[in-house]
Amino acid sequence: MGSMRRRDVLLTSIIVLLAWQALAMLIQRSIVPTPAQVLQAMIGYAGELSRHLAVSALRVIVSIVIAVALAVPAGLAMGQIPRLNRIFAPLVYLIYPIPKIVFFPIILLIFGAGDASKILVIVIILFFQILVPVRDDAASVRPELLNSVKSLGAGRRALFRFVYLPASLPAVLTALRLSIGTAVAVLYLAETTATLYGLGYFIYYTASTLFDYAATYAGAIVMGLLGLGLYFVIDGLERRLCAWKFAV
Repeated sequence: MGSMRRRDVLLTSIIVLLAWQALAMLIQRSIVPTPAQVLQAMIGYAGELSRHLAVSALRVIVSIVIAVALAVPAGLAMGQIPRLNRIFAPLVYLIYPIPKIVFFPIILLIFGAGDASKILVIVIILFFQILVPVRDDAASVRPELLNSVKSLGAGRRALFRFVYLPASLPAVLTALRLSIGTAVAVLYLAETTATLYGLGYFIYYTASTLFDYAATYAGAIVMGLLGLGLYFVIDGLERRLCAWKFAV
């Protein structure tokens, strides 16, 4: 399935490139450069793009790791302990629908313009996107499975490790896969404010200051490739950690 998916992505990429080339030839304006012009810009800005990519990748990966480390235990706890869920569920339902990016100006004022503010806003967004499905999966574990493990003398810690956590792994990975696009989009918005590093800054700067649209497209493509790479990493983790899903 993984190799087929990669072939599908390659085929789709070729179709998109051909459509892009046709559109650029039709419009014939600098705001829509050809794929060849963008490739030339990627080569010309290779060193700068590499530095910005490294900064952006570090920010988004750290954000994902922190969000998982916080949301998974919290979701499992709420799924296991009904009283805990009753206490915090109203707060989750109140905050979950709010676009968390609106908090970014406040976070920026409190934590400054460094990496901390950019990472924190992504963590807040991903936290709730991971927490809710993990809690729901943990709460839906079949009672007979729990009773069979308890009959072997398993305590709450053993249940957490050998029942709830494995049962919730698919939900965690699915939530991560769905959250990657959100994380990269928020990263772009965060990097257009009060920073000189990151792909978001590069895209904004080349478009609004340099008016080098080929470079802008190059930055956007590299940012898209960052998201695609993270998506395939999650796919690989799912195959390794949830091998039973792919058993024939």
